[in-house]
Amino acid sequence: MMDLGRLRALHAVAVHGSVGRAAASLGFTSSAISQQISKLERETRTVLLERQGRGVVLTDAARELAVTAQRVLALVEQAEVTLEEQRGQAVGRLLVASFATGARGLLPGVLADLRADCPELDVRLLESDPYLAVELVARGEVDLALVQDWPTVPLPVPEGLSRLDLGGDPVDLLLRVEHPLAALAVVPVDRLCGQRWISVPPGNICHDWLVRTMREAGEEPDVLYQVGEFATQTALIAAGLGVGLVPRLGRGLLPPGVVARPVLPEPSRRVFALWRTQASRRPAITAALAAMRRRWPLREAAGCPAEPAGH
Repeated sequence: MMDLGRLRALHAVAVHGSVGRAAASLGFTSSAISQQISKLERETRTVLLERQGRGVVLTDAARELAVTAQRVLALVEQAEVTLEEQRGQAVGRLLVASFATGARGLLPGVLADLRADCPELDVRLLESDPYLAVELVARGEVDLALVQDWPTVPLPVPEGLSRLDLGGDPVDLLLRVEHPLAALAVVPVDRLCGQRWISVPPGNICHDWLVRTMREAGEEPDVLYQVGEFATQTALIAAGLGVGLVPRLGRGLLPPGVVARPVLPEPSRRVFALWRTQASRRPAITAALAAMRRRWPLREAAGCPAEPAGH
C-alpha cells in the first residue's frame, strides 16, 4: 500500500514544478521530499523523477500517479473534515498562506489566538503572492489563504472556493517631506503624472493597479526600481530616489524624512480569506476565520497620514 505522505510529496512536486518549491509549500526540507519520492519509487517499483540539467522532472508515470494522488488527497480531506466536525474540536494541521503585509499586519494576532484557543491544532504559515495562493488553495496544497486585490484588478477565484471579506486596506503615497506634493493634504491622481516610481515587479496585483491607474490618467508610469518588499520600497523613498504607493496594513512606522499622503480617489486594497468550500465545516477553518474577523479591527496599520507642515 502506498504511503499517503509520499503521495502528498509527489503531488506537491507536480503542482510546484520542483522539489525545492514543493518542500517550501509543505514545510519540509528538499532532502526530506526527495527521500519521500525515493521511497515511493521503491514502493511502486517505478521511476518517478528524472535528472534534467541541474534539476529533476516528473516521468510520465509520475504525472499519472500525481493525478491519482490529487483525487486521494481530496477524499482524505473530506474524511478529515467529517471526523473533525464530529469531534467538534480544531485538531490536525492547518496550513495558511498569506501575502507579506497581511502576514505581518494581521496574522500574528490571529496565530496567537489559535495557539491559545486550539492547542491541538498545528498551524503553519506560508508567505505567498495572492495569485499563487489562490492556486495553492484550489489544489489542496494549503487549507486557507489570506489574499488581497483591487476593485479594478480583481483576483480570479475559481469555483469550489469560498471567501470571507475582511475589509479595505487604504494605500497612501509615500514621499520625502521636501517633495512638492508633500505640501498637499490630499494628492489628486492627476498630480502623480511625471513621477519616478518605486514599485513591486510586474505580475504583482499592486503593480498592475499602478499601471492601470496611471494609464487612465494618460501616462505610462516610469518605474525605476522594482522591489518585492514594501519595507525596501520605503527605504528607497527615504533615500529620495522616487515615490511609491504603499498600503497601510503592516506598514509600520515611517523612517525620518518620509511622509504619507492620501490620494484622491483613494486607492484601497480588498483583503479577504479563501478556502475550499468542501472544508467549510472543518472546525479549524471556522476557528481561523473567527480569529481573522476578531483581529481585523485591531490589525497593525499605519494609521492616518500625518498632516503636512503648516496645516
